[in-house]
Amino acid sequence: MGPIRLLIFDLDGTLIDSLPDLTDATNLIREQHGLPRIGVSDVRKLVGQGARSLVERALPGAGEPEVERALEVFLAYNLAHIADKTRPYPGVPETLQELSLLGIPMVVLSNKNVALCREVLGRLGLERHFTDIFGADSFPYRKPSPEPVLAVLNEFGVAAKECIMVGDSVNDIAAGGGAGVWTVGCSYGYGDASELEQAHYRVCDFPSLLALSFAQTKKGEQ
Repeated sequence: MGPIRLLIFDLDGTLIDSLPDLTDATNLIREQHGLPRIGVSDVRKLVGQGARSLVERALPGAGEPEVERALEVFLAYNLAHIADKTRPYPGVPETLQELSLLGIPMVVLSNKNVALCREVLGRLGLERHFTDIFGADSFPYRKPSPEPVLAVLNEFGVAAKECIMVGDSVNDIAAGGGAGVWTVGCSYGYGDASELEQAHYRVCDFPSLLALSFAQTKKGEQ
């Protein structure tokens, strides 16, 4: 790994554990459709492809008009309760502070709409660490397509091998790998271990990022 000039982070399952709030929003729309409540472990299997995909999978058999109405309810509830139970993973605030001292621009690239990304990061006091925040509605494509990663690289004028993508699911690893950037899989997040097999590196907790060569090299230069 050579010099790194950009760090891209996934949000849910990487920086924050939002499953409890997403579970509450999911159960609200399920109850409105006469379906039984489901647990956090079930909702974990539904996340990663954005809100519409989650709603469609949470309401099997629902038609397009029902999905549209349920999506509105889901998003409104999620926005109003976005940080009720959602918390940063252990060590995330401290590690982001350490990483910020390295002078490498850091951005968020999520499959959650950008307004929701900004809201939750702001509520949790994490937004200040990021040069920019990109969501599902920032680009025509979303992860696992490499297009959003390529768009971010282009915006920052950074070559693929000067960038690291950090995420917890196959969406992040596939998007990063397809764009040719270095990938780090977070095994503590929502994805199964098999989803991280193609990652260049794997970490079992967020602070372990500081042990990777890019961070050590930068520290040595300072």
